[in-house]
Amino acid sequence: MNQYDKTCITYFFEHQSQLFGKNILEDIEEAEEFLEDCMAVVCKNLKEVRAFFEEEGADIAEMNNEELKDAAEVFTLPDGRFLVVEG
Repeated sequence: MNQYDKTCITYFFEHQSQLFGKNILEDIEEAEEFLEDCMAVVCKNLKEVRAFFEEEGADIAEMNNEELKDAAEVFTLPDGRFLVVEG
């Protein structure tokens, strides 16, 4: 079962330049495959985003919530969730 719904996949596809600096994925299917391959994580709030980065060993202790939201790997979805994509 796929954990990425249409909102996640479409938003990531439309905003992929945030992570890559340019558009490299050609279609929605390719975007979905990329999310699956890099095991992107969907978080319901910033607390979960912070917990994910801490579990991964990222040094984010000095980052406030705005800085965390502005990280290239963090996509703020239209419905308020967050998609964390480690390219």
